[in-house]
Amino acid sequence: MDALWCVLPAAGKGVRAGGDRPKQYQPIAGRPMLDHTLERLAAHPSIAGLVVAIAADDRHFAAVDRIGGKPLLVTVGGGERSDSVLAGLLALPPSVRDEDFVLVHDAARPCVRAVDIARLIERAGQGEGGLLGAPLRDTLKRADAGCHSIDTEPREGRWRAFTPQMFRRGALIRALRLAAEAGIVVSDEAMAMERQGVTPLLVEGSEDNIKVTTPADFALAEFLLEKTR
Repeated sequence: MDALWCVLPAAGKGVRAGGDRPKQYQPIAGRPMLDHTLERLAAHPSIAGLVVAIAADDRHFAAVDRIGGKPLLVTVGGGERSDSVLAGLLALPPSVRDEDFVLVHDAARPCVRAVDIARLIERAGQGEGGLLGAPLRDTLKRADAGCHSIDTEPREGRWRAFTPQMFRRGALIRALRLAAEAGIVVSDEAMAMERQGVTPLLVEGSEDNIKVTTPADFALAEFLLEKTR
């Protein structure tokens, strides 16, 4: 398979992370988290280039057109993650055809491992696409409005969804547009594709591919960046 382009939605604010700027620009090891994510992706031999979808009023993004020797394109995202992903897909260069696979990766997942990206591309590329994830191993509880445990849910067949997620460009554009037209806010690309009858392949990846969400996650991400390649 030829090298793939990767879209990163980075227009969100990430309010749960606190701080004086969107979480993707808060520092990890002295540099913005987004820089770490972009550099890790650009270093992968199977990634041809990257598109970042940022907020219209973004004042923090460093204007560069290449990273790690790969082209870096920038477009304006939207209010929802899915809006930013769609904007990124539409901003891909003309060389990316509708039938070509593309990757979508969270800007707040800087610790993704190269071996997991390679495994996803190899396995999901044999079908209609897929995503990295991990089987749920903890006991799963259902809570009431007061945070009391009222039931124990089965965990068999349950997975945590990670990124990258990988689908054909044209099919994903159509799925995201149809979800938006139906007034449905999809939480990830796999959800949009599932609505169209696609059954994305779940490819097990490393559980240290964390999504930085809270202030405590930044220290963990800094530690993992030194340990994961």
